[in-house]
Amino acid sequence: MATSTQHRKLWLRFWQILLLVIVLGAWHIAARDRNFAFFFGQPVEVAKVIWAWFVTDANIYRHLGITLTETLLAFAIGTVGGLAFGLWLGLSRGASALLDPYITAANSMPRVILAPIFGMWFGLGIWSKVALAVTLVFFIVFFNVYQGVREVSSTLLDNARMLGASRNQLLRYVYIPSATSWVFSSLHTSVGLAFVGAVVGEYLGSAAGVGYLILQAEGTLDVNTVFAGIVVLTVFALVLDGIVTLAEERFLAWRPKTDDTEKL
Repeated sequence: MATSTQHRKLWLRFWQILLLVIVLGAWHIAARDRNFAFFFGQPVEVAKVIWAWFVTDANIYRHLGITLTETLLAFAIGTVGGLAFGLWLGLSRGASALLDPYITAANSMPRVILAPIFGMWFGLGIWSKVALAVTLVFFIVFFNVYQGVREVSSTLLDNARMLGASRNQLLRYVYIPSATSWVFSSLHTSVGLAFVGAVVGEYLGSAAGVGYLILQAEGTLDVNTVFAGIVVLTVFALVLDGIVTLAEERFLAWRPKTDDTEKL
């Protein structure tokens, strides 16, 4: 059984890699047309830019470090804040009813318009970018935690109370485990949004960061460098998402595992 599962996973990886090769090959062939290459770049030139960034010139590390710092800080602050606030409002129906219209209004606000305000408050350093990214991460985590707490089975709560569980014990052994799966579900989305907030903040005002490099390349119509920046950010977003997946498997080991390869 294990061998069969491994075999299916290997075939799945093969088809995934083959699809990537086909897409890159089609891009390379289409890029022979100058008009297409002007708008979509050339994969070989994109690879050369990335190689120069990391090896030949090695000048991206400072910019990448700044963007990753902004992203990780926003991800951590937004996750902790969303978790705490979601638990509080999920458990306090009075506070939830009072604050519901304000939370809905805040979530409906286009967060990009806050970037200039954060720039005035925190300056053009990393904290204005962190603040913008936190607003993106916070609401994703908050609403998932809030929903997870609200959907705890009333039967389970009644049984726990009958057995003498205190409020703290209910929080530790019932509410938090119930919300945990919702939290990790939101974290996969939050990783990408943390990068979005950091990069958008760099677009609107910065002197360093991968977003700054992309903005400079756009100013000179250097589409290959733009795509190189997109590729770098995507790869690191996937790495962070993979770390979240490992943490999810560690903390949600009790959850039944599903094998997606069985659907193939």
